[in-house]
Amino acid sequence: MEKANQSVVSEFILLGLSHSQNLQILFFLGFSVVYVGIILGNSLILVTVTFDSCLHTPMYFLLINLSWNLSFLDMWLSSFATPKMIRDFLTDRKIISFGGCMFQIFLLHFTGGAEMVLLVSMAYDRYVAICKPLHYMTMMSRQTCIKLVLISWVIGFLHSISQVAFTVNLPYCGPNEVDSFFCDLPLVIKLACMDTYVLGILMISDSGLISVSCFLLVMISYTAILLSVRQRAAGSVTKALSTCSAHIMVVTLFFGPCIFIYLWPFSRFSVDKLLSVFYTIFTPLLNPLIYTLRNEEMKTAMKKLQNQVVTFH
Repeated sequence: MEKANQSVVSEFILLGLSHSQNLQILFFLGFSVVYVGIILGNSLILVTVTFDSCLHTPMYFLLINLSWNLSFLDMWLSSFATPKMIRDFLTDRKIISFGGCMFQIFLLHFTGGAEMVLLVSMAYDRYVAICKPLHYMTMMSRQTCIKLVLISWVIGFLHSISQVAFTVNLPYCGPNEVDSFFCDLPLVIKLACMDTYVLGILMISDSGLISVSCFLLVMISYTAILLSVRQRAAGSVTKALSTCSAHIMVVTLFFGPCIFIYLWPFSRFSVDKLLSVFYTIFTPLLNPLIYTLRNEEMKTAMKKLQNQVVTFH
């Protein structure tokens, strides 16, 4: 048993998105711009929510807290692998240490799991605000908001630590090439020097379960919203449909790849790398645009903050 638990692999080789030199240069430029956009967009939300006192009221407490946490998680979700991927586009040998690989798996499942639960909370918030406006302040109190945020972080941590605890103790004694731009759980498990089929099914079922269950809860909330406003004035229906369709698009781009990858973990497809890009890079870029920057209160707060900065200078 002691011998089986000793891993001789000290590093992994990431095969990246492409072996073409021209494509890697193109990817380097493109993903650099996207990553800067992610950091700037989410940082703007964090700064606005933190320093605008007008948003620190009971009416906006849930909005600012969920928005702040979503932006914070998006920055980490996009940063666990993207900076290294961008740097690797300029190198021929893409290497990551064993500890770095395990840390990537931990961060991915921690931030990803927490964000999934947080998106459910945001969908539920929209449901209460639109379908039960008279009870909103009671149902979505400060205590409720804090509980929802804490639950998302706790579930994300427990989900992540359960994945890493099993993965780090597997024996790795030979193959060390990961066919992706980061250490993806299904790919790393396959490199262990033992039969990991049953263990892999259990571990990946955990990821699949949290992805599918959260996605269904989000879709149920938005379906209930659309059914509720269907009998109202045409303007209300149009506004609700516009909001829900934008949210559903982002949710699908985030949950869809996760569900696809973790429902067929041992059958790798050529589109898996592309799907990984969607939920680790493009979704953190879209979330600020869809969930926060379209909100009138947030846009007003940002304009006020901009005017204060201009006046100060």
